[in-house]
Amino acid sequence: MNEVHSRVQHLLDRRVACDAERGAQVAAYYQGELIVDAWAGVADPASGRMVDGETLFCVFSMSKGVTATAIHQLVERGQIGYDTPIAAVWPEFGANGKQRITVRHVLAHTAGVPQMPEQTTPESMCDWEYQCRALAEAQPLWEPGTATGYHGVTMGWILGEVLRRVDGRSIAAYVRDEICATLGIDTLYYGIDDTAEPRVATLESGEGHPWPEPPPGHLLARAIPGSIQPFADVMNRADVRRACLPASGVITNARAIALHYAALAGAAPGGVRLLPPERVRAATELQTDAHDLVIEYAVRKALGYWLGEPESAIGSRISAFGHPGAGGSLGFADPEYRFACAITKNRLSNVPPEEDLATLVAHEIRDALGIPQ
Repeated sequence: MNEVHSRVQHLLDRRVACDAERGAQVAAYYQGELIVDAWAGVADPASGRMVDGETLFCVFSMSKGVTATAIHQLVERGQIGYDTPIAAVWPEFGANGKQRITVRHVLAHTAGVPQMPEQTTPESMCDWEYQCRALAEAQPLWEPGTATGYHGVTMGWILGEVLRRVDGRSIAAYVRDEICATLGIDTLYYGIDDTAEPRVATLESGEGHPWPEPPPGHLLARAIPGSIQPFADVMNRADVRRACLPASGVITNARAIALHYAALAGAAPGGVRLLPPERVRAATELQTDAHDLVIEYAVRKALGYWLGEPESAIGSRISAFGHPGAGGSLGFADPEYRFACAITKNRLSNVPPEEDLATLVAHEIRDALGIPQ
């Protein structure tokens, strides 16, 4: 067992022992090797089932990173462009002032359609055709490209439907065939099947709330409405676990997410890559660091990924990229150091950085490897 793995394992054990976490996994790759493969805690308190390396977690918005990678593969193959209007491949989407919204706008959260349909329910979240019809009929809340606001759930349906219309496969099938098969991953689901159910960790709400309670009418309340909260309860539902939610509902483990990012950062075993370095650089160019109208703070956003910045667990350098998930999960890559990491957990919390598991883990690994924070 290497020193880095030992340090992370001890950190996880301490966090579980002091009841800061219920259960968690960490995986990390460095220069072609899996250097951390750690877990601790309880996956399902009701049955006493413990977390192991194969336990599956809902990773919420960590999903966006994998979905973005699929879109970048289409661009790399010349099947679509970043500045292709969505309506060029999905004509119905161009209604009500959305004809100029491009793939780039959606990836950068500048499209102006973060709002979920009114009267959204957990059941309607599971209905792909219903959500796509509702988005096709929606009006943008601002002039596309002029502002940024987190498309917390809608991003997934828009990009997933674009991919389906361009490629012919559902995004679940595409990711299985083009990302998971390439990397030898069999633990990443855009909707689980019955055989995976026994390995899924039960989510629970912890300290704070993954999103602050917005006032009525606030954009956050429209983007992530109260009718689909608390997140833990909704994602514990059997029907929602089986739904395809490309922005917010991927169910997987830390090993899979870490390997996905390793294959973007030149850190995967055997040099396997999902995208050439030039495409990764294009995909991770800063698109906006403006104040976000939905989440009410500024984030460095690239094309589907968030970039490193001060106080971020991803790291302080803009060359690092990845995506967090509600409640404290995180996956990211640092191509400069050929490093990738993922943290998954089942107690959802909103705590200061000094108490955040992903921040603590990322700092611990970078410190052990001598990578600047």
